[in-house]
Amino acid sequence: MDTNQYLEMFIDESKEHLQACNEHLLELEKNPLDLAIVNEVFRSAHTLKGMSATMGYEDIADLTHMMENVLDAIRNSKIRVTAEILDVVFQAVDYLEEMVMDIASGGTGKKDVTKLVESLNRIEVGGAVVAETAAAVVLEDKVSHEDSLRYDGYEMTVLSQSFEQGFSAFEINVKLREDCLLKAARVYMVFEILEKSGEIIKSEPKVERLENEDFNETFTVALITKEDADVLKAKVLKVSEIESVTVIPVTTDYLMRDTDEESAKESESITPTTIDADAKKGKRNSGVQSGNKTIRVNIDRLDVLMNLFEELIIDRGRLQSIASEIHNPELNETVERITRVSGDLQNIILNMRMIPVETVFNRFPKMVRQLARDLNKKVELEIIGAETELDRTVIDEIGDPLVHLIRNALDHGIESPAERVAKGKPEEGTVTLRAYHSGNHVFIELEDDGAGVNRERVLAKAIKSGIVTKETAETLTDRQVAELILASGFSTAEKISDVSGRGVGLDVVKNTIESLGGFMSIESKEGQGSLFQVQLPLTLSIISVMLVELKKEVFAIPLSSIIETAIIQTSEIMNAHNQQVIDFRGNIIPLLNLTEIFEIPEQNGELDGYQSVVIVRKGERLAGLVVDSFIGQQEIVLKSLGNYLQSVFAISGATILGNGQVALIVDCNALIK
Repeated sequence: MDTNQYLEMFIDESKEHLQACNEHLLELEKNPLDLAIVNEVFRSAHTLKGMSATMGYEDIADLTHMMENVLDAIRNSKIRVTAEILDVVFQAVDYLEEMVMDIASGGTGKKDVTKLVESLNRIEVGGAVVAETAAAVVLEDKVSHEDSLRYDGYEMTVLSQSFEQGFSAFEINVKLREDCLLKAARVYMVFEILEKSGEIIKSEPKVERLENEDFNETFTVALITKEDADVLKAKVLKVSEIESVTVIPVTTDYLMRDTDEESAKESESITPTTIDADAKKGKRNSGVQSGNKTIRVNIDRLDVLMNLFEELIIDRGRLQSIASEIHNPELNETVERITRVSGDLQNIILNMRMIPVETVFNRFPKMVRQLARDLNKKVELEIIGAETELDRTVIDEIGDPLVHLIRNALDHGIESPAERVAKGKPEEGTVTLRAYHSGNHVFIELEDDGAGVNRERVLAKAIKSGIVTKETAETLTDRQVAELILASGFSTAEKISDVSGRGVGLDVVKNTIESLGGFMSIESKEGQGSLFQVQLPLTLSIISVMLVELKKEVFAIPLSSIIETAIIQTSEIMNAHNQQVIDFRGNIIPLLNLTEIFEIPEQNGELDGYQSVVIVRKGERLAGLVVDSFIGQQEIVLKSLGNYLQSVFAISGATILGNGQVALIVDCNALIK
């Protein structure tokens, strides 16, 4: 059976089942007596085992089967849930995730899991499941006479000769689940597994009846092999939708039970014919609920669709420019209609690319659990607003920065249980991760109730590292001191550890966030905790900008950074510390001349005593950008400058305007320090 066509579906569904395992295991740790949670984990593991076996990924199926044994012992109250047992099960899930990701990247999904399997076996045996394990092998002689196979003279001869050559023979009784949707396909999978282990000499019912699904849930196969009974059973159990497997040794004494009966039946086929699983697809599909209106779409297709739409946006701008010059009523009407339709299309495409941030947040509960154990701390992670949606391009980039922030919160923020009790706090610290929409932005906040930023310690380190001078340090506010920890190479850790203290991390977070068109701020109160706030744009592909002119050159300033535009008198400009400033609503803000910053050649002309200024913000910091004139607002497609121009100061990309002119996009975050 060709399984390549199902590979993408297998990877997606495997990730979902593994995520479900992680979530339910975390719940189980909090509610160890809730067997309903165990059943949920078992169900996900069992489904993954069946899928892996069907796809031929034996290592995944083997490991999942061993994990399933432990879960089965827990739900049958033969093992009591402990943190140590869950550590091993969590490790098994980690291994499974690594194997699935290896398959997704084109690998084989193989991994050395010997030690982990031994640990799972020890848990199972240590939980007094020895009797159950022995029963699982099922070397059972107490089988009713009616359930066993009958052999004719030819088959008896084959069996006798096999015994003389050192082979063993087994009758393998397989019972499918009552809700099995595709019985013939399951039979085919069982036959395929057994044929790799030996030679099938008989089946009951016959192969034709099995192919036609003309049987209840049970069938029996006689196999000649050199493998052990427990190995055979484990292999067959990998097939999904199988309720039980019984393996009965066929010996000379066992065969003698039929000596008083005639073998009137003719020899049946030795090898089963191929069962076409695809022929039964219609039956399974008929069971799918008609209300399911969702499909899986490869993200590459959405990227292609977005690229095509971006070209359409550029052409739309060109049409608008032409229509404004020609003044043809019919053309204007057509362009307006295209604008409306393309606007609706834009919303649909952007919504298709929106993904809940829970796809990133889901990895953190297990990470926090392990970090807390490594640091000997007690930490509760609270997640709020996981359903908040963000563009996939942004989602792909924020995972690592959030990992750094969480690790920092647990290592530097949350105190040890003893320290917290001494301060009058609960011994369990709380880390809150929340996300929410505000305007055209998504805010992600990480808050902890830990020690906060130690002002004196941070300043001492900053002065020692040359980040600030001693004189400057005395004038800094608590907020400014807190933001010093974002400086490159800054670390207050006294020793290097696997968690933090390597002098990298938060500066990387800051740079990554700003490269996405966002910014990060910190609020901290010593002894009470810290709040890290990250602001991100909803999407990076199509943005709204204010087009401005600088000496005949057109630049675009993102509307997300603009507070307002203003015309000021030149006489209102003041100087402070060699910097031009203006009074904006009672606040003194710096004035930046974009013509000078971008080194645009001056043209002859006299100033008329007025300046056009765009007031922009980065967090709570404001600045005024001096431009020659305002052109107007427009939606533009953001294009990268390419590898050769990545280091251009204060330019985040470019766009093509309706008249074919290229406009550079101003990076306001780089301009405001």
